[in-house]
Amino acid sequence: MLIIGERLSIISKKVREAIQNKDKAPIQQIAAEQWRAGAHMIEANIGPAEEDGEALMEWFVTTIQEAVPLPVSLDTTNPKAMEAGLRVHNNQWGKPLVNSTSLDPERFIMLELAAKYDAPVIALTVGKGGLPRDAEERVEIALKLMEKAAEYGVPMENIYLDPLVMQISGSQNQAKEVLRAIKLFQELNDPPMKTVVGLSNLSNGCPRHLRPLLNRYYLALLMYEGLSAAIVNPEEVREAIKTIDVITGKTLYAHSYLEI
Repeated sequence: MLIIGERLSIISKKVREAIQNKDKAPIQQIAAEQWRAGAHMIEANIGPAEEDGEALMEWFVTTIQEAVPLPVSLDTTNPKAMEAGLRVHNNQWGKPLVNSTSLDPERFIMLELAAKYDAPVIALTVGKGGLPRDAEERVEIALKLMEKAAEYGVPMENIYLDPLVMQISGSQNQAKEVLRAIKLFQELNDPPMKTVVGLSNLSNGCPRHLRPLLNRYYLALLMYEGLSAAIVNPEEVREAIKTIDVITGKTLYAHSYLEI
């Protein structure tokens, strides 16, 4: 499973201050910690970045890749900033990930950029009417997204369908609907469609001591249904992922499997 380290987000005070001060040290420290914890890709979330977004994304991406030999997931709603990140990204360690597009016509530009740079893209299954009610509605939206991606020349293997994990504290029934959607998404294409979730969305608003517990157990269920990728804190779920891979037969068991 593709593990995308989530900790470099503008939402974090430490990260936001480092970006504002152009201080590379905290950014590179967090990137390196996630790499050592097993991340295969590092999220670079700069938000809307309406002011000076291009320069900001360029600095952020190059700062991360100076520290770790990993590709970067580019998270912004600013298409100019997105393209700036795609331009400077060092593809030696893998392709960047465009995060994200949806059925909002303003987000179709992200499909255009994904096609132009041959980059994978996250497709959020959110419609014009708001958040999906159940797995079936997510599938309907996913089919429309796949059709739209094909129009822009994005191959199916470059799409990660995101069923939108919601807060369990306010939308408990949606946790099961996301599990169902993960399974159904894979039946929409041959080979199966790839899937991704923002795992920590599940536990937003929950007490701090419950968050890792909720995240780990939900990840186990998602992986059992065939989840391809997750935006997570790798330190929080590293042992869970290795254990699930052993139990499901994806990794050969050894007494030392946690250290491998």
